[in-house]
Amino acid sequence: MNGKMAFIGAGSMAEAIIAGVIKTGKIQGDNMYVMNKSNQARIQHLKHTYSIQATSDKAAALRQASIIVLSTKPYDMKEAIEDIKSHIRKDQLIISVIAGMSTDYITTLLGKDIPIVRAMPNTSASVGCSATAITAGKHAKLIHLETAQKLFNTIGSTVHVDEKDMHTVTGISGSGPAYIYYLVEAMESAAIEAGLDEDLARKLITQTVIGAGKMLEKSTDSTHVLRDRITSKRGTTEAAIQTLNNYNFQQAVMECVKNARERSIELGKLE
Repeated sequence: MNGKMAFIGAGSMAEAIIAGVIKTGKIQGDNMYVMNKSNQARIQHLKHTYSIQATSDKAAALRQASIIVLSTKPYDMKEAIEDIKSHIRKDQLIISVIAGMSTDYITTLLGKDIPIVRAMPNTSASVGCSATAITAGKHAKLIHLETAQKLFNTIGSTVHVDEKDMHTVTGISGSGPAYIYYLVEAMESAAIEAGLDEDLARKLITQTVIGAGKMLEKSTDSTHVLRDRITSKRGTTEAAIQTLNNYNFQQAVMECVKNARERSIELGKLE
């Protein structure tokens, strides 16, 4: 990829994208700028960890950037855009990874007919394994969508969705890694409680998650078939699954996705 990137916001999502892109070598650190509202310690961490540019001269950084990534918290977005909009040009591409915020609202705040692509990656971007959904704003053309896709393809896989589906995407793949980590936490605790070495438990569980993911990726069978294949009658897996059923595990997971989606919708109402 050519050109320079400027990140407005220096949180975990910005860092995950920066880390992933830097590892690919597609964009060098000296072509990436990061700006934050107030946390200078955070800025310095990113600067020293990834050898990127940290500057207080927003005008200069934005002037040089061909891609501007909005990665603030939803509550800080309006103030952040107000602070930078006078430096934004119509020949730049805005990519927003802010949960819940529509491209129309961002266009209104900028006060310009500027191409915007809304994206929902996840923090697995830092290891090149993000599942990212993108959608185009009304002033974005195919070339802008392709530019965004090339960027996010360097840190994982990318799909196109309608903007109305971005709230659901947020609940599934945006927040999804946290659900997996929560499950792994519980498995680790159970293993350690049963007397297994902590490092050994972590290694076994990690490979189990990776293996299951690979099976989902490679197999043409449904998830139900994959699960049923290792759930023999009166076996250990059946006993475990029955326990999950007793605790309404499936319903709990469905509810957590639903609540994450609804929270994304609520954040959109800040517009």
